[in-house]
Amino acid sequence: MPIKIGLLGKTNTGKTTFFNAATLAGGEVSTYPFTTKRPERALGNAITPCVHTEFNVKDNPQNSKCTDGWRFIPIELIDLPGLIKDAWAGKGLGNQFLSVATQSDAILHVVDVSGSIDAAGRIAEVGSGDPIADVSDIEEELIMWYLKLLEGNRDKISKLIQSETDPLVAITDVFRGIGVKEGHVKEALKITGLENKHFENFDMYDSKKFAAYLRKISKPTLIVANKVDIPGAEKNFDRLREKYIDTIIIPASTDSELSLRKAEKKGLIKYVPGSEQFDILHKEQLTKKQLEALDFITQGILGEYMRTGVQFAINVTVFKLLKMNSIYPVANPENLSDKKGRILPDLILLKDGATVEDLAKEIHTDLTKGLLYAKDVRYGVRLPVNYQLRDRDVVSLVSAQTKKS
Repeated sequence: MPIKIGLLGKTNTGKTTFFNAATLAGGEVSTYPFTTKRPERALGNAITPCVHTEFNVKDNPQNSKCTDGWRFIPIELIDLPGLIKDAWAGKGLGNQFLSVATQSDAILHVVDVSGSIDAAGRIAEVGSGDPIADVSDIEEELIMWYLKLLEGNRDKISKLIQSETDPLVAITDVFRGIGVKEGHVKEALKITGLENKHFENFDMYDSKKFAAYLRKISKPTLIVANKVDIPGAEKNFDRLREKYIDTIIIPASTDSELSLRKAEKKGLIKYVPGSEQFDILHKEQLTKKQLEALDFITQGILGEYMRTGVQFAINVTVFKLLKMNSIYPVANPENLSDKKGRILPDLILLKDGATVEDLAKEIHTDLTKGLLYAKDVRYGVRLPVNYQLRDRDVVSLVSAQTKKS
């Protein structure tokens, strides 16, 4: 299953434009509130340099694609309707949207850094809105959703504990549906000083403190400071960075990325998403207005920020926030192929710390039977089954079965 990234924020922040720019899915974009009425899903990509250039071979990707030396790895983006105050309590179908959001592996919080929307998400005069308050409002909704899951299942948790279920397991059970693991709960209890306090003695302060930390570690979040190209946005961008010093904040112009992706799709320019430049291929087919727009993107966006921020935000989320490594499994270490002779056919994303055995499980559970070791193709050494794989490793799994054959 591909990694799932949820796009969250108030209405009119540019979530759908981000979604369209990353996926070319064509979701409706408008300035009236709540254009997106239900979660929309489409495939985008995380992009990383391909190893085929290092090994000087021509690859035949199967589960991803390779263009100009870059591997495009499918990930799922979920465009969620704009959240409003008290969404956690069900206002504006908030329960449904928050449930989908918290099933994501990570969250991209898109905020209008130009201050062009009011507290309710309505279009307002540039600079009149407060993006810092907007971030805080959405964060509060997420925390309250976690708190609701905890407090709404208080009786269930207590009964499980009374039946001698480990409190760690009992609490985790109510959050499993949104991807929370026992390790998350254990860390949250420890950091909040609640690991030795009986659950029945948790007061509302304890519960909310726990919910806030659990939300933070279980759903890694990156802030996309959108509309950074609008005059006056830089001041708010600096304020955001000062306020949320422990959060990665990416400046972005989703409109610019969408324009580049559309022009690239039409064959008017050559552009790799996330690149610092593009080449105009058919200048004669562009109108004066289009040329002026491309010039603005070159000078005002790429010249100022090096990139539009859309693809960069996705890459940072996958490789930094989620700490994924790109692993290339091959059957034949001599020519880097699978059993059908396809060169470097697959790229598998594994969490940092994943082992050779984890790779075998990811490919097929039967591969773990009789697994002996893996061969590191780059260095020609044997890797034990508990070896922690590193980014860009190219490995061939060796089992008792393959040794016989």
